[in-house]
Amino acid sequence: MASFQRSAVFSVVLIMSLLWGFSQAKDVLVGGKTDAWKIPSSESDSLNKWAGNARFLIGDSLVWKYDGQKDSVLQVNKEAYAACNTTNPIEEYKDGNTKVKLDRSGPFYFISGAEGHCEKGQKIVVVVLSQKLTRVGAPAPSPVEFQAPAVAPTSGASTLKGGLMVALVGVLVLGLF
Repeated sequence: MASFQRSAVFSVVLIMSLLWGFSQAKDVLVGGKTDAWKIPSSESDSLNKWAGNARFLIGDSLVWKYDGQKDSVLQVNKEAYAACNTTNPIEEYKDGNTKVKLDRSGPFYFISGAEGHCEKGQKIVVVVLSQKLTRVGAPAPSPVEFQAPAVAPTSGASTLKGGLMVALVGVLVLGLF
């Protein structure tokens, strides 16, 4: 009987830890650093390359840090993204500290509002995974599917920390019994 209770407690703790780790919305700094919203110096410096390596879930938020006097962030549709068309954005952000909540699955398109910057590669496509997929084990959709140049994603470090937390809780619970 005691063995069953220990197993039940462990199972409940493990499931709750997993759900907690996967359900947390994250604020993600675009490019992983404060000065990432700029014309990339090379293809390997592109924000789409970074974004292609990241996993974004519904509820996460993208955060941009930039000089609002010199640049802006425009959320646009796929066609405006491909053409670097700044004339009719879905949203325009100029505050230098922009936070955009990712409220649905699928691609989100962003370009620079500074003249000529988008044409030089200052743009990003972020693909938000559906709730059926998770941060761990799910391949990121290729930005190429959305006609995006390779550019910046976020770090999976927070997911790693969540997984380590689950493992630590499991070890502690087993050690108590």
